[in-house]
Amino acid sequence: MMHNTLQELISDRRSTVAFSDKIVSEDDIKLLFEAARWAPSSYNAQPWRFVVARKGLDSLYDDFYALLMEGNKSWAGSSPILVLSLTEVKDSQDRSNRFAFHDLGMAVGNLLTQATSMGLFVHQMGGYDIDRARKQLNIPDNYETGSMMAIGYIGEVDDLPDDLRNRELAKRERKNIDEFAFIGKWSV
Repeated sequence: MMHNTLQELISDRRSTVAFSDKIVSEDDIKLLFEAARWAPSSYNAQPWRFVVARKGLDSLYDDFYALLMEGNKSWAGSSPILVLSLTEVKDSQDRSNRFAFHDLGMAVGNLLTQATSMGLFVHQMGGYDIDRARKQLNIPDNYETGSMMAIGYIGEVDDLPDDLRNRELAKRERKNIDEFAFIGKWSV
């Protein structure tokens, strides 16, 4: 899909549940994280971290898949890449970084935009066992996990079970701007 504007690129981003088993090249994976690398961050802390697992290439892929909640397992195992995002919430002097998740979100936003420009799809998931992930990866206390992400090329929607096919084909919904942007006032 050709994008003429940044707005089109952003609005074409989609969290698919229909992944192809087509391999994503190592060079393309690096481009995703190059985009994440250039995200803005408070005090240039760059607190984001990403652990990448490639299906059939890294044993960690099966470990990540096992962490997923059942609803995500029904489709995420077809993606060729699973990624766990993390952020450093306390620095080496034990000072809290209250913008760590904001900064992680900025990095992931860059990654999503880069992926869309390359014809890749990213589906972020909160449905995974965070405690088991912490233990399995031996995540230090100064880091918190973010989303787990499935990354890959679009697959065949017709191969999905009915419930997932309907979800995939449903019209995307977004709030109207006046529901979340308030010029000159605050409203709930």
